Amino acid sequence: MGRFPALSSIYICGILYFSGSDAFTQHSLQSSGAVAQRRLSPLFSENYSIESDTSGPNGAKVHRLIINKLPGQDEEDAQPVIIETGKIGRQAAGAVTVNKGDTSLYATAARDAEPRAGLDFLPLSVDHQERFSSAGITSGSYNKRDGRPAEHEVLTCRLIDRPLRPLISDGWRHETQLLSWVLSYDGVRSCDPLAITASSTALYISDVPLHKPVAAVMVGYNKEEDKLMLNPTHKQMETSQLQLIVAGTKDAVLMIEGAADFLPEETMVRAVEFGHKAIAVIATAVEEFGETIGITKKMDTLIIPPPELQEKVDTMMTEKVDAMYAAGGTKTTQGPVTKALKKELVAALEEGDVEYEKNDVSNAWKDLLCRRMYERAATTGKRCDGRDLEEIRHLSMEAGFLPRVHGSALFTRGETQAIATTTLGDAGMKQKIDKIDGTEAKRFYLQYTFPPSCVGETGRTGAPGRREIGHGNLAERALAPTLPSEEEFPYTIRVESLITESHGSSSMASVCGGCLSLMDAGVPIKSPVAGIAMGMLLGDKGGVSDDNAVILSDILGTEDALGTMDFKVAGDREGITTFQLDIKCEGLSLDTMKKALEQARTGRLHILDAMEGVLGSARETLPDTVPKMYGFSIPFDSIGKVIGPGGKQIRAIIEDFELENMNVNDQGQVQVSGFKQEKLKEAEEFVKGLLAAGGGRGGGGKGGGKDRPQYAGPDPVEGQVYSGKITGIHNFGVFVEILPGAEDGSTPGLEGLCHVSELARDRVRNCEGFVKSLGVEELEVMYMGKQDNGKVSLSRKKALDAKMGAGTPPPPKEEPTKMSNEELDVIASAIESLSE
Repeated sequence: MGRFPALSSIYICGILYFSGSDAFTQHSLQSSGAVAQRRLSPLFSENYSIESDTSGPNGAKVHRLIINKLPGQDEEDAQPVIIETGKIGRQAAGAVTVNKGDTSLYATAARDAEPRAGLDFLPLSVDHQERFSSAGITSGSYNKRDGRPAEHEVLTCRLIDRPLRPLISDGWRHETQLLSWVLSYDGVRSCDPLAITASSTALYISDVPLHKPVAAVMVGYNKEEDKLMLNPTHKQMETSQLQLIVAGTKDAVLMIEGAADFLPEETMVRAVEFGHKAIAVIATAVEEFGETIGITKKMDTLIIPPPELQEKVDTMMTEKVDAMYAAGGTKTTQGPVTKALKKELVAALEEGDVEYEKNDVSNAWKDLLCRRMYERAATTGKRCDGRDLEEIRHLSMEAGFLPRVHGSALFTRGETQAIATTTLGDAGMKQKIDKIDGTEAKRFYLQYTFPPSCVGETGRTGAPGRREIGHGNLAERALAPTLPSEEEFPYTIRVESLITESHGSSSMASVCGGCLSLMDAGVPIKSPVAGIAMGMLLGDKGGVSDDNAVILSDILGTEDALGTMDFKVAGDREGITTFQLDIKCEGLSLDTMKKALEQARTGRLHILDAMEGVLGSARETLPDTVPKMYGFSIPFDSIGKVIGPGGKQIRAIIEDFELENMNVNDQGQVQVSGFKQEKLKEAEEFVKGLLAAGGGRGGGGKGGGKDRPQYAGPDPVEGQVYSGKITGIHNFGVFVEILPGAEDGSTPGLEGLCHVSELARDRVRNCEGFVKSLGVEELEVMYMGKQDNGKVSLSRKKALDAKMGAGTPPPPKEEPTKMSNEELDVIASAIESLSE
């Protein structure tokens, strides 16, 4: 692996870490006493530079790629991206360190020493983790560790995997693993494009045969200014009508993943072209970076089939494959014919003089099917099932077929079918997700299920797999722009899609069925949305798409498996809401993309016509099974009174007024839900009366009740620390009872609020997670007096300072006890035996 030390380990790894400020670089150079050697690229010298020095541990060689400027980058975005190798992970075959601002990523690439026998596919796995510690917070789980990957982390894994997989040499059968971590996060912009570039570079500088580096960027779009934005900040994304991630090589686009607010196809093409200009600079820089390092790719273990095998397969089976395609048919009728022909091929080859590997025969058979499918489409304009290139399969739809469900639809397109349901609930039904950006409460979410029975098989069921998460997220983003705002429609919306048959694009069936179920539930959507999957056939799968590319509308599962493109597009009649592109060749040209988008628009309009024939708009009234919603506001400083100690007051209100639920957020917005409209208004009147009277009740009664007794014990001493029972946890802080009430229960204890800013010395992003991590039922807090409104103010931060002595530094850490040589020998022997 070039200038890197050889490994005796069973694994060979490549590691990438993005590091990022000029101060960090200068400190590294000064501390080593080495003189950097800078080499400017002749092509992009104004965009990036490469440095080499001996600043690594023990004088190890360090190479550093500094990307200063990208085409389309804002002038305000002056922070460079720095890719470094040689300092971290020096035992790896390829090791690299990315900081942009205060965001740091670390990625690794590893492979087994020997290829795995019996495989006919690339054994590549990808994992990505956004560590809570990167944002200065800890996990809220009881074991205090980051748990299984969250959905957004799984989606990032898919973004990394999809553009890299088609570029690794055919015949590579070494188990290969890509790992990446967000180690430091400044909260300014998304880490996903850096994670893709990081893992790609780690793989490129290793000896795994990835011959072209891949890079990625995010593109936003401000419609009012007609301005495309490169790697926009979170603040810029608040006014963006587009969130697009583009990945590719310096020559072509490999992957697109995006969501838009009904943008036209022309804008999408502009955005992809805009993003690829920056990608070309990054990919070129990484390619030159690899030349500086001196990488060598491992090609001697590639499993290459015998050259004469393909010719034999073509001679024996071409006419029979052509006849099968000419006969057309469905998956049910054509599938058995395909299996029978392959069985015939295997039997004929076994009778020959040469014994061929089973996987080699399968690959040669698949190659023949691909080429004959392309040849038939290119010469006759017909596909393997007999359809024209732009023809959509038969559509069948039904809305409202499940009686007790809020909204339901059965959508069937050819041999793909989905049952979609919509459930409406209050704010308490929002999906809560812990992220390094903080806790996100999703008002709308779509959950997709793909059971093995939908393709006539048996298999694992249970927690959703990565494919289910990815398809569900795609359908969710397709429908999100058409939903009314929470002010217009104060319901939380959950859509579920159960795939009951599958033979091509079940995710787009989920979009169509999901939209129908939303309208059936009475959700006043802006306009109906439909989705379609496009495919592409190429004569040469090893190159970039060209003028000979054949574009297919509404692809079958067979065309997806044998073709070179899966391009999913969803939207309404005016524009696109989401699209996703995956390529199995070396890239997609912009001209081919334009053709595919226009063909997709035509197909989408056809599906929308059929959907509107079943249900043209949302039903005017909500079903009787949907609880009614009502909202009002209370003063912020009265939240604790409405909730009550331990939630007693709010539970009493729910019970007395026959409510389904009652939610109070940290801004004082109250949402009540129930099936009796008059009870919702009565609940509001009671709450406002409760606040006006300054009291409450503990439950029971018919809505009247007596004023709640007040605390009657001794006054607390300002500045004194009290150990109090936790009575409520909210986003804005924690309620603590610092002094008890009467023993007979006639008067309550004294309760105060420890605001989130007073919980700890460091910033607390998630109150509930923070308190859970402490594992206590009581908190020591300092009484800070009463606010102007009479509310008790508490501070745990001041209590901690008082306990340690304000301004007193923590005691010095004790030096760890050193082990004897004998103890070290015992540990080394144990490790060695485990390795064996």
